[in-house]
Amino acid sequence: MNPPATFRPRDYGIWQVIGASAAGTMIEWYDFYIFGSLAAVLSPQFYPPGNDTFALIAYLSTFAVGFLVRPFGALFFGRIGDLIGRKYAFLVTLLIMGGATAAIGCLPTYKTIGMLAPILLIFIRVLQGLALGGEYGGAAIYVAEHVPDEKRGFYTSFIQITATLGLFMSLAVILIVQQMMTKEEFAWWGWRVPFLISILLVIVSLYVRLKMKESPLFSHLKTTGKSSTAPLQDSFGNKRNWKVILIALFGATAGQGVVWYTGQFYALFYLQSVLKVNVKTANLVVAGALLLAMPLFVFFGWLSDKIGRKKIMMAGCLAAVIGYLPIYHAMEKAAGNNVVSVSSSRNPITGAIALAPMTVDASGGLVTAAEATDPNLVALTLLVFLQVVFVTMVYGPIAAYLVEAFPAKIRYTSLSLPYHIGNGVFGGLLPLIGLSLCAATGNIYAGLYYPMAVAGLTFIVGSIFLKETRHVRIWEEVEK
Repeated sequence: MNPPATFRPRDYGIWQVIGASAAGTMIEWYDFYIFGSLAAVLSPQFYPPGNDTFALIAYLSTFAVGFLVRPFGALFFGRIGDLIGRKYAFLVTLLIMGGATAAIGCLPTYKTIGMLAPILLIFIRVLQGLALGGEYGGAAIYVAEHVPDEKRGFYTSFIQITATLGLFMSLAVILIVQQMMTKEEFAWWGWRVPFLISILLVIVSLYVRLKMKESPLFSHLKTTGKSSTAPLQDSFGNKRNWKVILIALFGATAGQGVVWYTGQFYALFYLQSVLKVNVKTANLVVAGALLLAMPLFVFFGWLSDKIGRKKIMMAGCLAAVIGYLPIYHAMEKAAGNNVVSVSSSRNPITGAIALAPMTVDASGGLVTAAEATDPNLVALTLLVFLQVVFVTMVYGPIAAYLVEAFPAKIRYTSLSLPYHIGNGVFGGLLPLIGLSLCAATGNIYAGLYYPMAVAGLTFIVGSIFLKETRHVRIWEEVEK
């Protein structure tokens, strides 16, 4: 069933709606992920010198704070989106995200203001997390409420590309800026440029979004008095909706979250911090893999309209559980530094764990690994690409599933909570948990057990309890 003609947007066709929504969402993901993409460069800038591993883990903890507050942003802006409108909510989130990102580009370092630097960094990261918590749900719903029911997976998959595209864009901007200056200049002041570029991107996106009209489905609910006056109560005040939320969390978004962050962020941190691949080279490897895999988001979104959302998402989770260990063993060999274990010595003063990959010397003894000198870039890119294929399988159809799982009047609030707990908590903590496990155990593969366990849980719960939603007709709701 197609949207009734009177509900179709008058000034924008579907592709204009998708373009405007995706551009703004991609910029917000760029803003959010530029922080993580520069982890190896910025961690020494904002934390006490003397222990690079402690600085990296402290930085990743700050990185994780942005994910932990995303569910709170989801509740706050989800309520606004269900009360006032989808458009208004993600206009506000765009401004908050852009301002916070630009602020990082102006922030003094630890050398200048001491411990105030990491404190301010955490505060800014909280603002970023709150903003992103409100952004994604609004953009996905806005597109879904404009398009025909039978093509929802295909059209919403373009919003799904934006997270990976934002990460790709962050890596591309970093590489371009690095090419324009020396390594020392980039470490001194050049790292600020990618953050400050956000100002220009936000201005352009804000201009585009201001010209967008409200979702036709939400407008109809509002004018007919069918919208919710208490979205939080309506979403979380009844057992039936709680059941759907919990199934969506443990049967879909938790596994999707860890698969997404393993295949992209953890792979990047792993290349840089464990396998000791040069920062620029690691960025090129991950950026190349992302570029190759991005069309698959649309493919699996389209395929979910044909065979269902559930089958593809569960297959992606299962493939990740089976594939991670062989892939990361192959990555270790392709990096060319023969890492066989990780030293996890502790600093006698701070007690911080020192993460140091080890190689085998000529006599068979273990020595600390230097930077990988001859990594196989083609093999590494293909191995990361395989991980991103898993990402596209679980992430491509999930927006359509979440939209179809909840009624329109509380869709923004209800959808955003399981999505941002799954991605912000289960997924967002993955780099910190993974690298900490590697350092604590001395096993470079220990960090994979966490995403494998969560993805395995999602496969089991989702296979049993998750309902197929591709036949749901959300436009019937406005015709009653």
